[in-house]
Amino acid sequence: MYLKKISLFNYKNFSEANFEFDKKINCFVGKNGIGKTNVLDAIYHLAYGKSYFNPLAVQNIKHGEEFFVIDAEIEKNERNEQIVCSLKKGQKKILKRNGKAYDKFSDHIGFIPLVIISPADRDLIVEGSETRRKFMDTVISQLDPHYLQQLIQYQKVISQRNALLKYFALNHVFDNVTLSIYNEQLDSYGKSIFEKRKQFIEAFIPIFNTHHHAITGSEETVQLVYESHLFEKDLLTLLQENINKDRALHYTSVGIHKDDLSFEIDNHPIKKFGSQGQQKSFLIALKLAQFEFLKKQSGVKPILLFDDVFDKLDESRVAKIIEMVNSDTFGQLFISDTHPDRTEAIVKSTHQSYKIFNL
Repeated sequence: MYLKKISLFNYKNFSEANFEFDKKINCFVGKNGIGKTNVLDAIYHLAYGKSYFNPLAVQNIKHGEEFFVIDAEIEKNERNEQIVCSLKKGQKKILKRNGKAYDKFSDHIGFIPLVIISPADRDLIVEGSETRRKFMDTVISQLDPHYLQQLIQYQKVISQRNALLKYFALNHVFDNVTLSIYNEQLDSYGKSIFEKRKQFIEAFIPIFNTHHHAITGSEETVQLVYESHLFEKDLLTLLQENINKDRALHYTSVGIHKDDLSFEIDNHPIKKFGSQGQQKSFLIALKLAQFEFLKKQSGVKPILLFDDVFDKLDESRVAKIIEMVNSDTFGQLFISDTHPDRTEAIVKSTHQSYKIFNL
């Protein structure tokens, strides 16, 4: 699978731009603010139906314009596939495959396996649990459409239950029958989501540890720890036990929507006890493990986006990545960098075919 070409119309800072890509390595070079990351984000948009950097879809439209269009051609399983993502102000975003619009964006997730490595990944360490849950859910959803549907349904029921709790508080009433219907639905979806997250982490940890050791060559011990209320009790019991708390808060305080993934170094939170270098290595190992996990499970080499990472890495880590490129671990690569000479030197050392786009 590889991305053959892409056309951008009114996307972020581009009025119109067309790119034809190499099967192996593609580099976007130029000064900061020129739009290198925006091209990578457009490619991400094709895979996930949304931006990696700006969740507000309308803000991806070029300033002063009314719409954006991302139009791309992909070769997959020896077939050409056209993917178009477009948005007009005041309307719903449209995602099409070969001219046919998807009813649900979730049906498209997993069609283009893709992993991005970016300085913005630091949010996984510094932000709240939602960011880390999203990481887990993104990986699992690319391989399991049923999981994504369960997740969507669970969120829907959580919204309904929270609305009911607010209604109770405002009107000084309580209806246990309706509440118990929501509880049972949450228990059913939550149980399945919890099991799949647990299975994912068990399979993912050894891959992550291997990559971390390869990147750092160090003996430091790192841990990924899945934290969930459901390790203690089943969700139905938890919901019943916490009903008074939920009524006081007007929202659901327990469940898989509160799960977290703890990032640790030598049994301490990496956020507090890890140096910048240690945090960087942890995140790159995490993303390379995501890549390998998707590749193993799907049998397809995901597209890999390196956003401005060579600026943030020392030579030994860059050398490790080049080694992986040379061993044919990766499929198609997209790289953004501010230093054209450095980029060219790096990609030449891989002895792979490449294209450099000066923006």
